[in-house]
Amino acid sequence: MVIRHKAVFGLFTLLVVTLAIHSACPAKDTIAVTDMANRRVIVPQSPDRIICVAPGTLRLICYLGAQDKVVGVEQFEKRMRIGRPYWLANPQLAKLPSIGPGGPKTINSEPDLEAVLKVKPEVIFISYMDAAKADALQKKLNIPVVVITYGRFATFDPVLFQSLRVMGKILNKDKRAEEIVAFIDNSRKDLLKRVERVADSKKPSAYVGGIGYRGYQGIESTDASYVPLEWVNARNVAKEIQKSGHLFIDKEQLLSWNPDIIFIDAGGLRLVQEDFRKKPEFYEGLKAVKTKTVYLLLPVNWYVTNIGTAIADAYACGKTLYPGEFSDVVLPDKADAIYRFFVGKPVYQQMQKSFGVLGGHVTFR
Repeated sequence: MVIRHKAVFGLFTLLVVTLAIHSACPAKDTIAVTDMANRRVIVPQSPDRIICVAPGTLRLICYLGAQDKVVGVEQFEKRMRIGRPYWLANPQLAKLPSIGPGGPKTINSEPDLEAVLKVKPEVIFISYMDAAKADALQKKLNIPVVVITYGRFATFDPVLFQSLRVMGKILNKDKRAEEIVAFIDNSRKDLLKRVERVADSKKPSAYVGGIGYRGYQGIESTDASYVPLEWVNARNVAKEIQKSGHLFIDKEQLLSWNPDIIFIDAGGLRLVQEDFRKKPEFYEGLKAVKTKTVYLLLPVNWYVTNIGTAIADAYACGKTLYPGEFSDVVLPDKADAIYRFFVGKPVYQQMQKSFGVLGGHVTFR
């Protein structure tokens, strides 16, 4: 009986808070959008109070320059502050109320309803949620729920651009959304143009390890379609196993490939270094370790894709693999120009302090 009373009281409290929110908010013009779960959602035009739920959502809001509208953030965002330039550029977000735990494990799950209601959002942006669950959440809270997505992890899937456009339409940031899409596309074109005349026979073989995948990973974690390598047409040896996507390989496979150059994602560097101390003979059997051609990249997969970092990493890969074609690129300056565009501040030095020098030599000892 006590449990039943608590449940009834909880539902009553939820209802009262919901009604209070909507009675306190003045009526606004509304627009209809089709979100990335193919749902037609009616939302207020240019809302003043929004929240971002699940991986990558807050990043896109910051890219759009709408972080001043955010009224609450996930606890995961507060706890895991390094590695995400949008957070480094907006430390004031840490002062906002918590709207629930967040984190990769909460994907496609209902958020903390009470915490969400306390911050009185007009719109909830949420990533990677099924249409049925989004409908149920919207009905329960009586607050518009807009689903966005990056597409497949660690890629620049076209649905990412559509997500930006949907968010831009709601937030009256249409122009900024198009600027972001254009910047990404122009970066890709510049990178590819620089290497278009490099013959395949002159390209060194390359491998990237330590890529984050549902947490930190070691040297066996790689990707056959890793964007920083794709955008400079690198000879990614992982493509010999599969054409695209993340994969885990055996160490024997890496020895068999014995690539000329190895890149290590800084997110997994500590695990790689720990593994070296346990099995130095394996690493010492790799040509790239012997010739000291192992280089550092900043973490791309850090609460889904860090888009600006992926582009900066691509320039680092290009400068390492084809120095002549990237002789004009000064990596710290390039990284800061990219970060300044996406998050409004040059935060490369903070990233370097946390992870190391972009394109720098990796030491194992």
